[in-house]
Amino acid sequence: MTEQAVGAPRVPAPLDPKRLRVRLHVSPRLRFGGATPRVAPPQPKSPPRIAGSLLRLSLALALMYATLGGGLLYWQVMQARALTTDALNPIVLAAARDAPRGTIFASNGKVLADNVAGNQRQREYPYEVAAPVVGYRSAIFGTAGLEKTYDSELTGLGSLNGGDDLLRKFQSQQYNPTDLHTSLDIDLQQAAADLLGDQHGAVVAIEPSSGRILALVDSPTYDPNRIVDPDQGRKYVASLQESTDSPLLNRATQGLYVPGSVFKIVTATAALSSGAITSDTTYPDQPGEIDTGFLVDGFRVHDFPRKVQTDHPLNFDEATEVSDNIWFAHAGLATGPQNLIEWAARYGFGQRIPFELPTSPSQVTGGGGPYDGFRDRVELANAAYGQAEVLVTPLQMAMVAATIANHGLEMKPMLVDYLQASDGTVTQIGPQALSQVCDPGVASTIAQAMQQAVEGQYGKIFAGAAKVPGVPTAGKSGTAQLGGDAAPHSWFIGYAPADAPTIAIAVIVEGGGAGAQRAVPMAGELMSRYLGVKP
Repeated sequence: MTEQAVGAPRVPAPLDPKRLRVRLHVSPRLRFGGATPRVAPPQPKSPPRIAGSLLRLSLALALMYATLGGGLLYWQVMQARALTTDALNPIVLAAARDAPRGTIFASNGKVLADNVAGNQRQREYPYEVAAPVVGYRSAIFGTAGLEKTYDSELTGLGSLNGGDDLLRKFQSQQYNPTDLHTSLDIDLQQAAADLLGDQHGAVVAIEPSSGRILALVDSPTYDPNRIVDPDQGRKYVASLQESTDSPLLNRATQGLYVPGSVFKIVTATAALSSGAITSDTTYPDQPGEIDTGFLVDGFRVHDFPRKVQTDHPLNFDEATEVSDNIWFAHAGLATGPQNLIEWAARYGFGQRIPFELPTSPSQVTGGGGPYDGFRDRVELANAAYGQAEVLVTPLQMAMVAATIANHGLEMKPMLVDYLQASDGTVTQIGPQALSQVCDPGVASTIAQAMQQAVEGQYGKIFAGAAKVPGVPTAGKSGTAQLGGDAAPHSWFIGYAPADAPTIAIAVIVEGGGAGAQRAVPMAGELMSRYLGVKP
């Protein structure tokens, strides 16, 4: 290797042919024509794209306006009635203080509630017996009954027509007081109250085809005129609250009672509809069990002592006519717990009845038992004839009778026929069906048995006093045992005329004894009075 003088220029090393070939392969332009590679000039930046931003902004604005629109729709339309009638709304407060209030009428035009002459802030009630229906409107205690249910309509701030509440704020006169025209037959109401007298109990009468309430009586009740008295009202209400008779409780719609044998109509509906029995079903052991009792898992079901229809197994009509507990206990077990509960639910058991007044739900069992809600077969057997844990309201049992009378179709009970505003506008409230509880054929089979229970050779012994003279009458009496030394409740449910029903009724007298003693003759007299037949 030759040394290079210090400071001499450096001679580049010769090119390696292999490295040259690699370079030529990597840079082909050098191989063809020796042209130098062209470097692309820098491109100007494109302007920013704004279409996406505008789209996002538009969507955001659209969403915002849709939200605002939805809020306005909700509050101004959907919640218009609630806002208009809110107790804290200044308009409502002013209306309660200053606005005239509509009148409440009976079906014959008699006044049930009106403003005191010269003092539109105080109400007066000509018929104390209508208190369970009409209720009261007090500056101290607020409202109850129809006075509460239709408070906004009576003050003219609410309407059953949805558009009225929306447009009210644009009207020069915001108050449009409405009169209520009820279905109440005040003469029948008074007659029922007179028959109950000082006995505790209730009466409910219904037009079967429409559900219109003809009478709804509660005893004992209260005097609404004394409640609304600005001077004596507090003292009077305090006395009502302290009373052990519970006069403020509406027994007709909220009182829960053991039904006894009137519940057998519900059991019959479930048993026939589920196919567990037919009208010809008999139980061979039933005649002997009249003396020994029907043994169910260690418990014996007994009948009331009787001397008729004891020599042969009874069919459905005969068992209904003489109200045989043992036959219905057999039928209840054959029907099963689930069927009994489900078919009772079709009548409305287990839920609050939709009505203009507060209601309590009736029940077949207390629930929670291991036997499909029942504790055991013993409870089911006893429930089938209306004992055990069965509890009902008089309204519920009146609806049971009305449903059978109406070919198995249950109508919604209603108290108001129509509303008439001060400007002349009339709003009709038409009949509304709740459910087809049972097939018309099943209803017809039960109806035949109920007529036999009132008019039959042996039925007359138990419920013959309910017969409307000259008019086919159907019904079922009941004696509800309470246990211990307590006197049983006296019950009756039924309807007339049996071939073209116009009135269905339920009567209960607390501690009234056997059904035939109190409830049956009262029901007969009331149905006769309504039909214009002299008892």
